[in-house]
Amino acid sequence: MTGRGLGASAAAALTTRGFAELFRFGKAFGAQPETLTGLSGLGDLILSCASRQSRNFSLGIALGEGASPAQASAGMLAEGQFTAAALVDMADQKAVDMPIATAVAAILDGRISVDEAIENLLTRPLKAEA
Repeated sequence: MTGRGLGASAAAALTTRGFAELFRFGKAFGAQPETLTGLSGLGDLILSCASRQSRNFSLGIALGEGASPAQASAGMLAEGQFTAAALVDMADQKAVDMPIATAVAAILDGRISVDEAIENLLTRPLKAEA
């Protein structure tokens, strides 16, 4: 969102939905709620969604600004670039709905553009996030 200049409201919506995904995924794999709401869950999500100290955030900004995945990751190791597809595969095994993770994996694989992913995510029907 930051790389596309969409503002704080869009970023907050995406972060909130991202936490809902994290929680569903963790719950499906037996994680303790305290872990998901603590520093290694929500804390890491906030860092990854809001700080240039996060390599994943920096990668996302570069992608949003129009860089290809290869260009965006040049000279840095953003672990999300290599784990997104595996996360989606694991979620699929447990039938966990993870539209953000799916969109990220599709962007990184070159199957959709950042703009297509944003449109798909922001036009999803409203429903409970849990």
